[in-house]
Amino acid sequence: MPEEPDSKSKSAWKLGPKKVVFEYYAPLAQRVYLAGTFNEWNMENCPLKREQDGKWKFTLSLPSGRYEYRYFVDGVWENDQRPVECVPNAFGSWNCVVTVL
Repeated sequence: MPEEPDSKSKSAWKLGPKKVVFEYYAPLAQRVYLAGTFNEWNMENCPLKREQDGKWKFTLSLPSGRYEYRYFVDGVWENDQRPVECVPNAFGSWNCVVTVL
């Protein structure tokens, strides 16, 4: 069994990607996508799946870091409905932020 590194060791534990669940409540929506800095704002890579309760969900495995994102709901950019950190973007609106530790 490998030894655990001590706190003075140059090699620290490297944590792998963490699963992050994104969800958006839109019971009447036809399509919901997720786009952000983690996928170069390519929403086609992250279509959310509709759940029976009206929520749309998508799970990503992300390495540690800070990521900006938005939802694209039936052709309209939307921000997260939950209270999350937001930053201004170049288009005069806001991007949501998720930080993965």
